[in-house]
Amino acid sequence: MKNWVRNMKKKKIKLQHSLETGLIHGKSLTKKWDFSHHVVPPISSSCTFRLESAKRGALGFAEFAHHTDDASIASRAPIYIYDRLGEPNKEVLEENLAVAEKGDIAVTFSTGMAAVSAALGCVTGTDDEIIAHNLLYGCTYSLLTNWYPRYKILTKFVDLKDPKNIHRHINPKTRVVYFETPVNPTLELIDIRAIVEEVKKANKKRSKERKIFVIIDNTFASPYCQRPLEFGIDFVIASLTKNICGFGTDMGGVVVGPKWAYDILLLYRKDFGGALAAKSAWPLLVYGLPSLPVRMRQQMISAHAIAAFLESDPRVAFVSYPGLKSFPQYELAQQQMRDYDGKFAPGSLLYFALKGKTPKARHDQGEKFINYIAKNAYSITLAVSLGHIRSLIEHPSSMTHSAIPLSEQVKNGLDPGGIRLSIGLEKPADIIHDLAKALDRL
Repeated sequence: MKNWVRNMKKKKIKLQHSLETGLIHGKSLTKKWDFSHHVVPPISSSCTFRLESAKRGALGFAEFAHHTDDASIASRAPIYIYDRLGEPNKEVLEENLAVAEKGDIAVTFSTGMAAVSAALGCVTGTDDEIIAHNLLYGCTYSLLTNWYPRYKILTKFVDLKDPKNIHRHINPKTRVVYFETPVNPTLELIDIRAIVEEVKKANKKRSKERKIFVIIDNTFASPYCQRPLEFGIDFVIASLTKNICGFGTDMGGVVVGPKWAYDILLLYRKDFGGALAAKSAWPLLVYGLPSLPVRMRQQMISAHAIAAFLESDPRVAFVSYPGLKSFPQYELAQQQMRDYDGKFAPGSLLYFALKGKTPKARHDQGEKFINYIAKNAYSITLAVSLGHIRSLIEHPSSMTHSAIPLSEQVKNGLDPGGIRLSIGLEKPADIIHDLAKALDRL
């Protein structure tokens, strides 16, 4: 009885505190693992687990991915068998990621692209179609154009900044509407509410078995800046490698969504692989997710100062940052990019280009600028990825988005000379100093 009272008090205390505090402490008690006496969750290093009997092993396999079929399975501690099916570090992290994104469940994967593949793989099949925004991360574009057609799953790329384009392109084969917002790398926004409303209208005329799902890659914003599930979308995908890890040390991905999807996502991970390693789940759980709010707050302060500096320089053609009042979709950014306290949270990424009379001239200027940064800057590193404590700069056209043909890049708003800058935790004055020196060398 005393234990029950103590546990209820802990739960009550947790409910009275902010979500930011919850990201640090997680659940005070979880059936996934008893670490209530550890200040920091212990790391699991075993990929297979001892079973007391063949009967317990059989029960573990029988119960795996049957949470929605039998509520009693979800209510008790899991029987761990093998890392690819599940293990404590992953599952405690998943509980906290679901809370961070305001979802029912979360399932982690080895990379962000494994998560993208899982979300799409669980809701599409042969002869289905996907409607996607016309500009996506290069590897996602490659997945949809090089691999999915082999399974007779086709993708229509349309401009989802106009939600009416969904109505114009939906047909009986449509199963998914997929996009990123902010868009990688231009930082254009898609109106989440408007997209959801258009899909709701379409779903009223469809059977439950042919429902259209809305799936969003929320990597750029992170759950601190934006929680699409609150707007009614079905699944959120994120690369844990980026903002949630924050330190550039571990790869991972996650799908967050409704309770009914938990078992099918677990089965997909079991059969296709791509399980997040325990040794990667642990740092994400212990120092990545808990430090997300404090990192993002400082990075956004810096991002705004750096965006303002670049915008004021006559050698810069344009700066795209949702936090600038000059941002074309500034009002939309204020509506859907909000932190846990409801404050405007425009993220930590910038996209800009240098002036040039032709696309080639802008490309050459951008390449010269980035090469100088790579060799001479102290506070900025030429590297792909984003959301790290170090500021990272890259040239999307020739690097992260090189899988997209150049003609398609230009048509869909990706400037050949465009530069993506992910702001880290360096002092903004130091980043501005290095940028100014590079601009002076043009």
